[in-house]
Amino acid sequence: MKAWIYGEYGVSGDVLKFEPEYSVPEIKDDQVLIKVEAAALNPVDYKRMLGWFKGIDSALPHVPGFDVAGVVVKVGSKVKKLKEGDEVYGNVNEDPLKDCKRTGTLAEFTAVEEHILAIKPKNLSFAEAASLPLALSTAYQGFELGDLTPGKSVLILGGAGGVGTLAIQLAKHVFGASKIATTCSAGKIELVTSLGADVAIDYAKEQFEELPEKYDLVFDAVEGGKVVTISGQVTAPGVTFLVNSKASDLEAVNPYLESGKLKALLDPKSPFPFSQTVEAFAYLETGRAIGKVVIHPIA
Repeated sequence: MKAWIYGEYGVSGDVLKFEPEYSVPEIKDDQVLIKVEAAALNPVDYKRMLGWFKGIDSALPHVPGFDVAGVVVKVGSKVKKLKEGDEVYGNVNEDPLKDCKRTGTLAEFTAVEEHILAIKPKNLSFAEAASLPLALSTAYQGFELGDLTPGKSVLILGGAGGVGTLAIQLAKHVFGASKIATTCSAGKIELVTSLGADVAIDYAKEQFEELPEKYDLVFDAVEGGKVVTISGQVTAPGVTFLVNSKASDLEAVNPYLESGKLKALLDPKSPFPFSQTVEAFAYLETGRAIGKVVIHPIA
């Protein structure tokens, strides 16, 4: 099969190479083989490529990619829910950092455990579906951990990014937040308010820490966040968690996706063709992407 691989750690533009005849992965009893139709890029992909997690990573070489949407073409002997021909989507790595699959989603085929895949919403394209799993689960699990319940307010840091755009929508339509504020650049205020933010804070002009408004939950969708409290348990930098791949997250929000209340947001430059995967990584690494960077079609 055709695939993008790297055999050493480094910058994507230096180490990521196209391989026209890479081995199709063998499936285990609890796995299905997916014909990949679309794959999304995430910051964890290039951080893994840089070797940030090499102490707990699988052996090189790697086909990068966490998010996938595609069609089941083969099922293992213990697979019960899925069948050949099913259109599915999900994050193929159950643990976000440890022992990630050597064959990820930037290839024609990938092998995935049945229990971390969900049926693709019928109204979504493969590219739209591929943009969702990791970012959606990050926001969903973060709100569960932060006990965001109907009537509470939330401040989302980084509302225009891949996680942030979904976090705004989840807070509004799924978790029932009473007020949603978010930080973004001036050029993205219209976007975040269209997604459901009640307050858009231009981080170049205002420091959210100095605003008089207080919120029940602060959800940090960007790196380097810190928290200071004058009462209760001090845990710095707040509650940190690593998202796990769960089909249940996707299944819980599928009705909202199918009704159109939740929308997948692809960066205007997306989708990138498979042949321009290196260029797509370079763009993602600029930090200027709006929504998600997606590769489609594959091969």
